[in-house]
Amino acid sequence: MLVSGWKSVSMIDVHGKVTFTLWLCGCNLKCPFCHNWKIAENIGCVRLDEAKFFEDLEESKFLIDYLHITGGEPLLQWKELKNLLRRVKELGIAVSLNTNGTLIVPLKKLIREGLIDHMATDLKAPPSSLYGLPEEASGELWKSFLKSLDLISKHQIPLELRIPVARGFAMDEVLKYIDSALSHLNRHPNFYIILNPLVGAPMVSPRDGEWCRVHCFPKEELEIISEHLEDEGISPVLLSALTEKFLNYPKG
Repeated sequence: MLVSGWKSVSMIDVHGKVTFTLWLCGCNLKCPFCHNWKIAENIGCVRLDEAKFFEDLEESKFLIDYLHITGGEPLLQWKELKNLLRRVKELGIAVSLNTNGTLIVPLKKLIREGLIDHMATDLKAPPSSLYGLPEEASGELWKSFLKSLDLISKHQIPLELRIPVARGFAMDEVLKYIDSALSHLNRHPNFYIILNPLVGAPMVSPRDGEWCRVHCFPKEELEIISEHLEDEGISPVLLSALTEKFLNYPKG
């Protein structure tokens, strides 16, 4: 299993929870705003030292709510991940998976084995712009994302649904995608939403700096999406703790 490392105790990777966070390498998307793009492109990645990993995990066990698996896209290494999670579950540790939701088959396999206790995923709208892939491919992957939401809803897995918010896109189109995704969770009682305003340099080092100069640091878009969700009766809407800093950051 290729990883970029882990953090024994984190308070920022799952809202309101303490996690032991492991970053897996590789990704099937090319999101232009991604600040983990080196991990996604396997730059500086190493083979997981399982002995050291489990030693650190057991030492942190009493402090954490979840082992949080993120990336990159962890499901690209689902076979290795499945074997790892089986051992983790034997230790009585709950597992949180952060996935882009486009790889439905491996997700099904992990869920059916009872290896996932919590999930986090990004609702990226419009996908043709935020996935960083050609329009046709983005459209197919969006369909897979919706199927993942159906699967999560069917199995009633607690979900942190994150909405990356960009500027400069038609808001009627963005809201259409958001409503479409939420319609697949209308029978799921256990999810919450976090609005994440996208940021660029110098706060992070995105994959595509020019894209971020145009589309990062939104303000009006945050307000529109937040009001739209509230009008739909979706509560709570959780804004990033740094939202005010983002909103006041110089644009351009």
